[in-house]
Amino acid sequence: MKSENQHYQLDDSIIYTSNSPTETKRLGKKLGSLLQGGDFVAFNGELGAGKTCFIQGIVFGLGCKEQVLSPSFSLIKEYKGMNPIYHFDLYRLTKPEELEELGYEEYFSGNGITLVEWAKKIEEYLPKDFLSVKITMNENNYFTRKILIKSIGAANRYRKIIEELRHLGHFGN
Repeated sequence: MKSENQHYQLDDSIIYTSNSPTETKRLGKKLGSLLQGGDFVAFNGELGAGKTCFIQGIVFGLGCKEQVLSPSFSLIKEYKGMNPIYHFDLYRLTKPEELEELGYEEYFSGNGITLVEWAKKIEEYLPKDFLSVKITMNENNYFTRKILIKSIGAANRYRKIIEELRHLGHFGN
């Protein structure tokens, strides 16, 4: 039985309801297929909300076949897809200034695709334009997630991605 995925439109954002990790990965895969070099995606959500699951879909959608695990201990993992992919997991970051030790500028302003989990920890370091993904867990259903994808800043690039996602109507294949 195919589940009915809901999505709601807002001005520069869209909200999806995912009913399983598979659906979350499928949405990530679709978003990944829309990303290109230089794009920046900031993820926020509780521990266990599905940020890494979503990123697994994005990385697959970018043509990478490597297994994606959260780089919690190293803080950053690089993957090779159609473009370089930089996956940051800042859960263990104790203060935003620690980001400077990683040489973040090269990653954040380079030609790769940057995916940052726990982005709220480094708000002052985020670029002025980026795509924000906030995943919220449903208290009544362990597998259900609300996924808010929002264009931040003035760049039309991320608004176009939101528009492409609106045309989906569901998670696609």
